[in-house]
Amino acid sequence: MASIPKTMKGVWIEKTGGTEVLQYRDDIPVPEPKEGEVLVKNEYIGINYIDTYFRSGIYPIPKYPYVLGREGAGTIAALGANAPSDLQVGGRVAYMGQSAYAEYTAVSSTYTVPLPTSISTKIAAAALLQALTAVTLIREAYPVKRGDWVLVTAAAGGVGLWLCQLLKAVGARTIAAASSPEKRELAKKNGAEILVDYHEDDREKFTKEILEITGGEGVHAVFDSVGKVTFDSSLAAVRRKGSMVSFGNASGPVTGFALGRLSAKNIRLLRPTLFNYIYTREETLQYTQELWNFIEKDGLNVQIHDVYPLKEVERATKDIEGRKTTGKLLLQP
Repeated sequence: MASIPKTMKGVWIEKTGGTEVLQYRDDIPVPEPKEGEVLVKNEYIGINYIDTYFRSGIYPIPKYPYVLGREGAGTIAALGANAPSDLQVGGRVAYMGQSAYAEYTAVSSTYTVPLPTSISTKIAAAALLQALTAVTLIREAYPVKRGDWVLVTAAAGGVGLWLCQLLKAVGARTIAAASSPEKRELAKKNGAEILVDYHEDDREKFTKEILEITGGEGVHAVFDSVGKVTFDSSLAAVRRKGSMVSFGNASGPVTGFALGRLSAKNIRLLRPTLFNYIYTREETLQYTQELWNFIEKDGLNVQIHDVYPLKEVERATKDIEGRKTTGKLLLQP
């Protein structure tokens, strides 16, 4: 490996706010890996909607200045003490962690995984966090069975497209909701069986349509990443003993929910996060291997919207916040 510089290019914020608080700099100190960490030289960096939650202040930031970003892929530049034996300097890896919007990132070995030769760093950076979220949703949040009816909102988004593909791979019947005909068609190309509009001017129509599709019973599960705007109509479309899985806040968080509403149909309500499903390295490796298998054996498509130079992070962020994108956005240092 080439020598590691003292400073690097990256993006940090010194306060929360709009995209104007994003600062592209070339004087950010290169971190040193601590015990149990590795230093990765990033080749590709994944953009996720959660990044906007930290930037805007929806999620708290521990300390400023703060380098955004939750995932990337590249090569290991240095090892901290007691790194796992399957992680070696020069090895290709993908990771989930913090401070990814930079040339180098120090990350926990718990969430750093070696890449098989069949998976490129570009594909890994585009897949890891969103695809693992989808895998754990269908395995843990609601264990999907062949023939189950499943509603996916924001079906043309990053996690949504993975859910459409994975649900088809396991034999579920997927109803995909998206905001435009183009997005709904993309969801269909990625495995969705039936497409529905949100009917934003008539939410009851949205629920009624899903009930009609499912013979009046409703869906076995909803995977909802939109949040506030779709929560009530999606919940109403869940069948008796079904599951409402709310895992995102794209339209704002769900607040003021009365638990008694669940008793009408004995509905299970979950608000899961990926990292509670992959708390250990063993769990991380287990689900990552399952993801690579899905990509290799089932031919899952990794939908990449665009690759942006790191210095154009503000443009990329505006694109994802403006719902102008389908699939994954990547940054390249």
